[in-house]
Amino acid sequence: MTQSPYAAAASIPLIKSPSLRVPRPVELPQDIHPLPDSVNNYFVYPFTLEPHTVTIESSRRTTLAAHAARREAYLRSREEEKERRKREALRRIAPGFEPHGSLLVPTTKGSTIASDAYHGDRDGTRSTSYDSNQTHLPPPPPPTRSVMDDLVDQLAALEGSSSTQSNSTFSA
Repeated sequence: MTQSPYAAAASIPLIKSPSLRVPRPVELPQDIHPLPDSVNNYFVYPFTLEPHTVTIESSRRTTLAAHAARREAYLRSREEEKERRKREALRRIAPGFEPHGSLLVPTTKGSTIASDAYHGDRDGTRSTSYDSNQTHLPPPPPPTRSVMDDLVDQLAALEGSSSTQSNSTFSA
């Protein structure tokens, strides 16, 4: 005789949980309407709405296309503005620099040496030259004065005016 694998479980008593109960059976109402054999009679399409729907749909599509074009133009302009700012920042560091252009090569004029090109000629003018197709930047603006420079000047002026007043007091 072969024993069942569940033979040991057959002798264990089952305990019913008081929280579980059998649901009541569902009672169908007496006047329930049965489904028809074919539901095709219920699908009636009013073709009077067709022109209105097509008109609304075409105007919606044109509006969506206009919005998409405007969005693409805006995104393109933002990218171009970012590229333009990047090129300007690079040109501030290296005048005449073009990211996709050729390398910048300094050219010398006559007897100008490299130190003169960076420190100015003996007559006080700068003679830095680039390729003929490069643009020259205007001279940099004079350095701006800091708040400390203004304070020192004002204190010096006060000190100078007080010393002239004290000199006139002693001489009288």
